[in-house]
This record gives sequence, structure tokens and C-alpha cells, in this order.
Amino acid sequence: MRVIDPDGNQLGVIPIQAALASAEEFGLDLVEVSPNANPPVCKIMDYGRFKYQQDKKQQEAKKKQSRIQVKEIKVRPKTDTHDLEVKLGHIRKFIEKRNKVKVTVVFRGREITLTDRGRELLNLIAEQAAEFAAIEQPPKLEGRTMNMVLGPK
Repeated sequence: MRVIDPDGNQLGVIPIQAALASAEEFGLDLVEVSPNANPPVCKIMDYGRFKYQQDKKQQEAKKKQSRIQVKEIKVRPKTDTHDLEVKLGHIRKFIEKRNKVKVTVVFRGREITLTDRGRELLNLIAEQAAEFAAIEQPPKLEGRTMNMVLGPK
């Protein structure tokens, strides 16, 4: 197997016993770095420190990830204009925080006959939010609710 010492210098292709002996001379571990290579590559290093550094790298990568949440705004077909403006302010706040927003129109009782009014309402919201949000899922009727998903531009 090909062996690399702690400084990064190659010791050459040597048998396993000799590699283990040289690792013991350094007081470190013999770690197989590339098992699929021909011959396999091993490095003499402190394995505990190596694992610690790998864990630290993974934690840093996790910190840099951003999680996108889906916030929901519910309206009714007869929601008035001022209430819609307030809801639009909430949508803007959610979108600025890089979250997606699911806008839902809920139909109760006989309001189910007002599906066209619900679609107009969602289109109006999408139109007013067009400067800061993009439609990811157009209005769709599912049972007694009509949904639309907005995402950041």
C-alpha cells in the first residue's frame, strides 16, 4: 500500500506491517484514505483529531444552510379591502424573511358557490404582491379551500 507521512511526504509503496510500524514510530494511527486506488492509499495521522475536524466542517455547513418555511395566510371570499391590505403586509414580511407563503381562501357553507370570487381574490393578491413575490403554484381548488403559493423573487 502507498503510505503518506504526517507531513504529507510519500513513504512509497510498502507492506502493511511496515506501514503500521512506521505509524507507531510517529505515535499516530494508520488511516486508509483511498481504498479504491491501486495500490490503496493510507496516511499516518491522528484519527481522533481527523474525525473532530470532519465533524466541525459538517457543523459549519449546517449553519450555512437556510431552511425555508411555508407560512399560511387565510382569507374568506368576502374579505374586505383594508383587511386584504393588512394581509398583504404580512405576506411582504414573510417573503422578505425568505419564506414561502400559502394563501388560502376558505369557503364555508353556501360560499362554495363563490369560487370565482375566491379566484379573483387570489389573483388580486398575486397582482399586488408581484413586485416582491412570484407565484410558485397558481390558484387551485381543493374541496372547500382554494390555495396559491407565493415565493420570494
